[in-house]
Amino acid sequence: MDFKTLTNLGRFKEIVVVLMKYGFHDVIDRMEIPGAKIIKKLHDMDDGLGTFERIRFACEELGPTFVKAGQILSLRPDLLPQPLLDELSKLQDNVAPESIAQIREVIEKTTGKSLEDTFSVFEVEPLAAASISQVHRALINDNDHIASVKVQRPDIRAKMETDLNILEIVANRLHERIDELKTYNLPDIVYMIGRTMIHELDFKREARNIKIARGYADEHSRVYIPEVYEKYCTEHLLVMEYVQGTQLKDMRNECFTDPHSLARDGLHAAIDQILKDGFFHADPHPGNVIITEDQRICLIDWGMTGRLSERDRYELIYLLKAVLEKDGEAMVYAFLSIAHSDESVDRRKLERDLLDMLDSHYAVPVKEMNIGRLLMAITEMLGEYQLRLPPAFVIMIKALVTAEGTVRWIYQDLDVFSEARDHISFLALERFKPDSLWKDFNITFTQWFRLRQEVPRRLEKILQKAENGDLTLGFRHENLMGIRDTLENVSNRLTFGVIIAAMIIGSSMIITTGIGPFLFGFPALGVVGYIISGVLGLWLIFNIIRGRKF
Repeated sequence: MDFKTLTNLGRFKEIVVVLMKYGFHDVIDRMEIPGAKIIKKLHDMDDGLGTFERIRFACEELGPTFVKAGQILSLRPDLLPQPLLDELSKLQDNVAPESIAQIREVIEKTTGKSLEDTFSVFEVEPLAAASISQVHRALINDNDHIASVKVQRPDIRAKMETDLNILEIVANRLHERIDELKTYNLPDIVYMIGRTMIHELDFKREARNIKIARGYADEHSRVYIPEVYEKYCTEHLLVMEYVQGTQLKDMRNECFTDPHSLARDGLHAAIDQILKDGFFHADPHPGNVIITEDQRICLIDWGMTGRLSERDRYELIYLLKAVLEKDGEAMVYAFLSIAHSDESVDRRKLERDLLDMLDSHYAVPVKEMNIGRLLMAITEMLGEYQLRLPPAFVIMIKALVTAEGTVRWIYQDLDVFSEARDHISFLALERFKPDSLWKDFNITFTQWFRLRQEVPRRLEKILQKAENGDLTLGFRHENLMGIRDTLENVSNRLTFGVIIAAMIIGSSMIITTGIGPFLFGFPALGVVGYIISGVLGLWLIFNIIRGRKF
């Protein structure tokens, strides 16, 4: 055991005990943990649960880091099988709230002021309590605005860093010792989880995300982004506008005045965030959606977001349009362009497989059609062709799956395919508007103009080096091993042939001299030369015949 493990031995033991409790004896055995045999005797395997269910329950029992890790992984269908993703998406992080004394201490420490100097009213009972933080309603002193105050739990960063260190050790051991898990590259997954968690622990980053989202939002849209009060935000404290409403997960159908219109507007807003803005909420599930009193959709918890460049968005629009129009050739071109694969792919077979998958998804009733699920199934199929989509695209697909589920929570019979097809076609046409074309032309012209300036300078440098005798050319050959081997075989056989011919001629000249000693009545040296050259000649002929090189 290394030093990191020894310093966190108590927590390491807790993790081992929980893994044993849920039947992961084989994992513990492969890790060769001291004392595991004793723990085995204390905890029996729970036979009533499936493997993926046991993983979910183990994460919930192990606490905030593992719950958050499961939630992060549930957004990555490119890394894990779908049944496990379904279980991880059920993870709940509702935990007992911290005492008001501890919350006061965090606020005063991070702001450098007393709680009363910042908030004239601060409700003791939290609105919500999660694994990383809890939310209280308060009244800001300076402007009398009612705010939702998200306060980070005390020492949560240290606890998570301890767990991440242990996860890193476990992942490295399992990666080295279990061949079946090498496909998933556990060390890389743990690195990704750790980076995402550390970003989520910085509430100033979330405040920035909310501000960016508000910048893109249309004031006439039915999707609302709460205002953030940056003046009061710190790494451990997020202060934003309090939105009066009800969480979507707690609402019934009869609470909506026009569910069809609201669901349609919500779907259009999600597509706009992804394809128009390129900045989107990565996990818009019903728990992160508040329906306001005036029937607007308010998105909260902007800790996890996705970002797509302009080029990404154009490629994605082209891809989604091809999928919705069942254009097999366009789909193949789009996927190969996005995946940036150097491997040779059987395009016709890929097109047939894609169309077959589309047919199976179009065959279901309208209310069961799901674009995100279709894209996830396609992503899984692309893995068979050694094609991997960039992480940003995978997160987008998962966000689209979640958004579809959320709008169907509002209106179950929404025709997602028709709504999405019309809206995406409209966004595709926007690329060919005069403003967009003029922008593309300006970019192309600027790049060409810079190249026109660069080329003479670069040519001058090349000519200068040539004149000074400093010009060198690098040569790299690829896939020439076969030619090299052939040339070596030819030269070796030619050399053997010359040597054998020289030995025969020399032996013949010695025999004609009649000089002893003699063997079988002939000069011995000449006879030996004949024998050696004969053996070598037969060996050479045998190799040529065996290799069929004739």
